[in-house]
Amino acid sequence: MEKATLLEWYRQMVLIRRFEQRCSDLYSLGKIGGFLHLYIGQEAVAVGTIAARQEGDHVITAYRDHAHALAVGSETGPVMAELLGKATGVSKGKGGSMHLADVPRRYWGGYAVVGGHVPLATGLALAEQYKGTDNAVLCYFGDGSTNIGYFHESLNLAGVWDLPVVFVAENNQYGMGTAVDRASAVTRMIDKAPAYGMVGKQVDGMNVIEVYEATAAALQAIREGKGPQFLEMLTYRFEGTAWAIRCATAPKSRWKNGAKTTPSASWSATSSPKTSPPVRNWKTWTKALSKKWKTPCASLKNPPSRLTKSCSPIFM
Repeated sequence: MEKATLLEWYRQMVLIRRFEQRCSDLYSLGKIGGFLHLYIGQEAVAVGTIAARQEGDHVITAYRDHAHALAVGSETGPVMAELLGKATGVSKGKGGSMHLADVPRRYWGGYAVVGGHVPLATGLALAEQYKGTDNAVLCYFGDGSTNIGYFHESLNLAGVWDLPVVFVAENNQYGMGTAVDRASAVTRMIDKAPAYGMVGKQVDGMNVIEVYEATAAALQAIREGKGPQFLEMLTYRFEGTAWAIRCATAPKSRWKNGAKTTPSASWSATSSPKTSPPVRNWKTWTKALSKKWKTPCASLKNPPSRLTKSCSPIFM
């Protein structure tokens, strides 16, 4: 792997991390409306997979979609403008955080309904097969999506018709705040692929090189006529499912272990930003934020009821 390539991937991961941190700041100040799902901790998945695609391949994902937009090459300005509801945004300010899109780059965006975009990925793949191209589709979804009907129907049709699609399960261990083993009878996502004629592969989703190599191999297999592929990226998010649900839902030991394997630190000599110590008191938290932003956190004086002293908001 060339040094220039590694540096570019590192640049992209740091850009995504900084972008998400800024989104967090703006959301807490009331500048971004709706829901905000941050990608902090999962950067290697978006960067590594998208680096493996060829021109003409499609990308489609769920609502945690900022990183994928930046990875396909969308400019930070229009993406941020979309989050701020401006007409200069990538979706003209009408989509917001969960509905980013970039048609020239064949990025068909984020979708707010869990798993609702997976059939669309199957449709995109069918269209490419119908046209006789060698283009493929990268379809991303969380572990929670594998428990709904859309997922199974889409994989079944993709398997029946040998469609050119790579199903990328971003297994960050939690669906909302529920651990995988409490919501799915099958805890390894790859074990759900064989039912539809696919051999799944588990990948270290915190290692951008391994992610790239696995995705490149999957895309090559598709172009060789071996049918749809399934990848399970074992990763971890260091935020709640959405900004409004900032509490750490995992045991403290898992947070500590996860911080050590943050994507940019797991393969680079330059470590990623350190996680701030957990804050257990709302008053202390707002005081810390006021100091960080050099402005009073007036909007944070009354915490939501779900944010209590037992919560541990994490700031990266």
